[in-house]
Amino acid sequence: MDRLAQLLNRAHGLLDRLETGLTTSAAPAWDASPAFRWRRRGDVGFLQPIAHLHRIQLDELYGIDAQKAQIDRNTRQFVTGLPANNVLLTGARGTGKSSLVKAVLNQYAARGLRLIEVDKHRLGDLADIVDQLHDRPERFIVFCDDLSFKAGEPGTTSLKAVLDGSIAAIGDNMLVYATSNRRHLMPDEMADNLETRYVGEEVHPGEAVEEKVSLSERFGLWLSFYPFDQEAYLAIVDVWLKTFKAPAADTAEVHRAALQWALARGSRSGRVAWQFARDWTGRRQLNKAEKRRCKND
Repeated sequence: MDRLAQLLNRAHGLLDRLETGLTTSAAPAWDASPAFRWRRRGDVGFLQPIAHLHRIQLDELYGIDAQKAQIDRNTRQFVTGLPANNVLLTGARGTGKSSLVKAVLNQYAARGLRLIEVDKHRLGDLADIVDQLHDRPERFIVFCDDLSFKAGEPGTTSLKAVLDGSIAAIGDNMLVYATSNRRHLMPDEMADNLETRYVGEEVHPGEAVEEKVSLSERFGLWLSFYPFDQEAYLAIVDVWLKTFKAPAADTAEVHRAALQWALARGSRSGRVAWQFARDWTGRRQLNKAEKRRCKND
């Protein structure tokens, strides 16, 4: 019986260790990369190093100088160990919101800045992520890209707790940078406005509106992005054509083609300018290569 009891105790101990291993994430390889992505495999959450980073630089982003200056200053304060704010970047699609966050990482990675990318449907794991970062010497940006919620989604509660309001203190080595097409991160609905009350000359929004505003207000720095006008769009096209080493061409012809490209997509943005420049350059270089091959044949 003593032998059986010993075997049972050893079996229980082994099961306890296995259970702990299945519910606790392993320590990440912090030296593997300046950027990580939060992943889950079953019940286990872990930080996966990103092997191939987007190497865009701040000086490659055009038409958003004011936004670039503000996020650069805020990030510089952060990596220096000074007080800095969580940042919400909102506005028109394709105007450089995500690229700007990637660019500040590349700018300050050598000074200890690290980035943790968290998908919206993983925001419920933020408390686990914060626990892993709390005692690290690096400075971490938790990055949430293209963020938006429906009312009552569970991720909103976790994000609010991290930004402001949790009983657990968040380390001063962590900020949240988020991008969204919506200023309040949630859709504005006509029904919400029906709750608005008027007391004398004062307007009192309803609870639904207050709930939506309360999330975005937890970000200390708001950066707004707007569609580019035609002049700015064409200037960005010229920059990318130069970057891609496009063959020389008549400027008026190139600009006409660039405007037609933007019209077909219903947008004049930095992303559209980049896509046009890639297409234009690729087609011209392909034509030159094929002509040389035909001549040699």
